[in-house]
Order: sequence, then C-alpha cells, then structure tokens
Amino acid sequence: MRAIPGSPGTLTSLFLRIMQCVFAAGSIASMSTTSNFFNFTAFCYLIASMGLQVVWSFALAILDGIALVKKKVLHNPVLVSLYVVGDWVTALLSLAAASSSGGIAVLYFNDLGSCGLGEECQKYQLAVALAFLGWVAVSISFLIMLWLFAAG
Repeated sequence: MRAIPGSPGTLTSLFLRIMQCVFAAGSIASMSTTSNFFNFTAFCYLIASMGLQVVWSFALAILDGIALVKKKVLHNPVLVSLYVVGDWVTALLSLAAASSSGGIAVLYFNDLGSCGLGEECQKYQLAVALAFLGWVAVSISFLIMLWLFAAG
C-alpha cells in the first residue's frame, strides 16, 4: 500500500497532529486563564476533553516524527485500527465538549445578556472556537485513518 497524505508516518499526519495539539492547548490556556470557568460544567468538560486531545495528539505526533526520521510509513493494521478508535473517541469528545461549551457561551453571554465579565467572555468564545478548530483537525485525521482501515 502506498503512502497517502495524512497516513501515519507522513508529513501531513505530523502537521495535523501538531495542529490538533496546538488548538487544544490554546483552548485550555484560554479557558483556564479566566477566574470562574469552573462554575460551568460544560467548560470543565471542555478542559478535560481538550486535555485528552493534547495527550493523544502529542503522542501520535512523536510517533509520526520518529517514523519520518526513520523514513517508515506506518501501515500496520493493528496500529491503524488503534489510530481509528483513538481518533474517533477524541473527535466525538471534542465535538461534544465544544458544542456544549458553545451552547453555554451563547445562552449565558448573548441570550441572557449576563456577559458583565468583559474580557472573560472573549476568552470563553476563543476557547470554544479553538476547540472547534481542534475538532476539525482530529476529524480529518479520523476520516483518513478510517479510509486506510477500510482499504486494509
């Protein structure tokens, strides 16, 4: 099987993993610099989900980097199935966390007009936007891995 862009051990895969890690870490940083994010369960769930995404993406970025240095494309069926399941789980968790946090941000800060926090509202919105961008990156990885798994 030839290496397609985004398959494990390619430069595209490394780029996607780094982007997932950067977006998730940015979301965590933006949310955790606020003083009272812990008052909202959805925001705590966002931090937990993005934390899992950082760990998963960083580990796979290291694996991709090692494969690039050794000039190997990782098409082991067991490894690809692990990638598929891991990407699927992190994609679902990050979408759920970003959606619930986005809903809370819109409800409390726009619909109810209780955004008297000023800069904190912008940090919440930035955290949600970065979480959605992280979800897009992990979803692209998941679709590529699912395609590789199906092509088997």
